[in-house]
Amino acid sequence: MSKPAYIIPTDGKVMACLDASAYTESVVDHAAWASRRLAADLVCLHVLDRKPARPARADFSGNIGMDTGVELLEELAELDAKQARLAMRRGRALLEQARQRASDAGAINPDGQQRHGPLAQALTELEDNVRLFVIGKRGEAADFNTGHLGANLERVVRSVHRPLLVTSRKFQAVERFAIAFDGSATTRKCVEMVCMSPLLKGLPCHLIVAGDETAALTEALAWARTELEQAGFEPETIIQPGNAEQIITEQIGELDIGLLVMGAYGHSRIRHLIVGSTTTAVLRSSTIPVLLLR
Repeated sequence: MSKPAYIIPTDGKVMACLDASAYTESVVDHAAWASRRLAADLVCLHVLDRKPARPARADFSGNIGMDTGVELLEELAELDAKQARLAMRRGRALLEQARQRASDAGAINPDGQQRHGPLAQALTELEDNVRLFVIGKRGEAADFNTGHLGANLERVVRSVHRPLLVTSRKFQAVERFAIAFDGSATTRKCVEMVCMSPLLKGLPCHLIVAGDETAALTEALAWARTELEQAGFEPETIIQPGNAEQIITEQIGELDIGLLVMGAYGHSRIRHLIVGSTTTAVLRSSTIPVLLLR
């Protein structure tokens, strides 16, 4: 049985997805913040991805001798096993440091967990007990000069069905947030999630709209404002025609937004990336955390 396209969870844990990248401390700090806001236990997760099998090599056994070839294979196997043990020890040390950092930051019952396998697969197996995933924009192996999203992040967004908080490089307490809104079903779910969750309760709220104020959009905005007001927010609306990425980025700076809520999918028919073109562009350029919903 396939999973539903999206679930708005009301319980479960906050899960921080950790590696040894430059985003690790930020991921822990954002996860601890979310743990406090949601009154939810925090789990720090480190996944050891299985390395692909060694590529086939030319058979030089006739040149170096059969016994030597066997010895080399045994040494390679021993080296692989040693590297695996070192990776596990490194991961456990990372988790312990993260657990202590989260505890110092006031996270609820911070714990550590280590698993093997691809990250996206591990998260989909664990997500039934997770309320919010927290992950860095780029991972340990990412090239920071390219401006691309980390490959793990792309696979995770494609796979999981829980809210995903993509962190900025450094943590800063969120004092106000914005929802990128266009009236679509996805952005309506963003509004519903904000209303149902204690994560952003009590914070100033903005609705950022890029486009012309049509009758349909006016009706959708009226619905969004009503929903948010009934949940205790006092939303302010910004509507500007033009390029969505540019407008969202400009408004984030002008309004001093600390967190952006977006849908992971846009309306583009070209799905060369797993997220909508606007979402991808904003994620690449954003210096603040982005809460993604599918």
